[in-house]
Amino acid sequence: MRIVIAGGGTGGHLYPGIAVARELLTRQPNAVVSFAGTAAGIEARVVPREGFPLDVIRSGGLKGKGIGGRIRGLALIPLGLADAWRVISRRQPQLVMGVGGYSSGPLVLVAALRRIPTMVLEQNAMPGLTNRWLAAVVDAAAVTYEASVPFFRGKAFVAGNPVRAEFLGGGEEPTGTSSDVTRVLVFGGSQGAHAINMAMVEAAPRLAAAGRRCEWVHQTGERDLETVREAFRRSGLEARVEPFFYEMDREMKRADLLVCRAGATTLAELTAAGRPAILIPLPTATDDHQRKNAEELQREGAVEVIDQRDLTGDRLAERILGLATDPLRRRRMAEAAARLARPDAASRIVDHALKLVSG
Repeated sequence: MRIVIAGGGTGGHLYPGIAVARELLTRQPNAVVSFAGTAAGIEARVVPREGFPLDVIRSGGLKGKGIGGRIRGLALIPLGLADAWRVISRRQPQLVMGVGGYSSGPLVLVAALRRIPTMVLEQNAMPGLTNRWLAAVVDAAAVTYEASVPFFRGKAFVAGNPVRAEFLGGGEEPTGTSSDVTRVLVFGGSQGAHAINMAMVEAAPRLAAAGRRCEWVHQTGERDLETVREAFRRSGLEARVEPFFYEMDREMKRADLLVCRAGATTLAELTAAGRPAILIPLPTATDDHQRKNAEELQREGAVEVIDQRDLTGDRLAERILGLATDPLRRRRMAEAAARLARPDAASRIVDHALKLVSG
């Protein structure tokens, strides 16, 4: 079987595709899997590291851009379609799977025009713009939430959001289960989150003054790396601060508490790992989908939520310390998170993909 997995831009789009690729290769070791995306997206760094070939196409987003960005995005459409045609001609896939992000559009559209089976993955309750446009031409859509089903005109099935196998099952115990040290993992997605970073900078002195023993691990992105490192150092807090963690599964499964955004893939990973979290939804997320995602988990008792408009260093420190000193509550939240996991999502998507290819 030959498959092209198209799209990316952020880890939230890309990593579900990697999870599906791995599941397919487990089932069919001789399958040929390649990815296609842009040189600017996270796929340019991660896909080669994961051992898959990457074809680069020219593509740009339209939604949420200024006039200049929209003009550039429109100008790239014919170039992206030409690139996609060349990729499809060279790879000769039996299936093209779009994982979201603007670069998935040209590949899935060209495949549909050439009568190659197509599928898209939709991680959010409100489908992204690219997937809404593709809904008319795709053969199938694997969605995470029932609310997404009507957008795909009878072609959708609820699979859950696939996560890499490393997030599932046992693994390392959180620090706080066997000691009085609470391990706190702070991250803002694959590109970092400036608001969370700055709130942690403000919170550091209060966290240090509280005297609670914590181990701090913080993924900042490139922009705020040195600022955050200096804030921890100045407050006397020992911390491991890096721009990006490639082995996020290991970091998450060792943590007692997460502080993070509420992207669909992040939530799928934290529920698979069974970890409690303080969520700070990105207020500019398309159609406010992060807030909606966070509210789903909050209703089940798996997370606490801070609206970014209310985010201050003092408020964040108060929430972190409240949970750091209450292991019983963290355990209840972790159990609630684990109940929401969909560990079979990648398997269900591969089942459907194989049916599409076999006709």
